[in-house]
Parts: sequence; C-alpha cells; structure tokens
Amino acid sequence: CTQCAKAFRNKQTLIVHERVHTKERPFTCAHCPKAFRNKTTLTEHQHVHSGERPFSCAHCPKAFKR
Repeated sequence: CTQCAKAFRNKQTLIVHERVHTKERPFTCAHCPKAFRNKTTLTEHQHVHSGERPFSCAHCPKAFKR
C-alpha cells in the first residue's frame, strides 16, 4: 500500500485495503443508505432487512444472523 506501506499477497486484497484510505464504499444497500467496502460485508448487512437468520442452534430453536 502506498499510503501505509502494508504488504499484501494479491492485488485484490490491496484494492480492498486501499478503500480504508480513500473512504470508497462501492457496495450500497438497496434498502437503506448504508454502503460498504466489500461485498461480503454488504451481504451480512442485508440480513438486517430480510430478517433471515441462517445459523441455527443444534440444541434449541434459536437462530442467528451471524
């Protein structure tokens, strides 16, 4: 990284990291004004709107977002 001299193994990881410095958030939520640096974080956020709880407890009926 030219901003902080941090090193990365591949270019894509560097590109995502550089968004920390540029404040770029290209992944926007279709349901609210929030935006994210990477698609994974956007996908996790979208559970807020869908009510989806994909992780279930094997011992009780509880389910969780993460």
